[in-house]
Amino acid sequence: MPTLLVLMLVGAAGFFLFTAARAAAERAADIGRDACEAAGVQWLDQSVHATGIRLRRRDDGWLGLERSFRFEYSEDGQDRHVGRIVLLGEKLVGFSGPTRAAQAVVRAFPSG
Repeated sequence: MPTLLVLMLVGAAGFFLFTAARAAAERAADIGRDACEAAGVQWLDQSVHATGIRLRRRDDGWLGLERSFRFEYSEDGQDRHVGRIVLLGEKLVGFSGPTRAAQAVVRAFPSG
């Protein structure tokens, strides 16, 4: 009986981590898409790619997961540039990408 309970807890934890990772990827995709639209550049591949995850202390003192994502964009359809989005939980804590979009991203996705 205890083995079954442990397996159920491990399964529930895995499901929670998978769901949280998908939600973060969707948020990063929204940010990347909106940034490219605001800058007037083409968002390539219509996706973001997870590049890292680490524990980091949040503003409230608790530990949270910081996830890094990359996306690609093109200014003229012939070149490829890499952008980066960093989320701490659901909070945007880092962005690099189309330079004309940086201010729009900060206004559209406030840090608070």
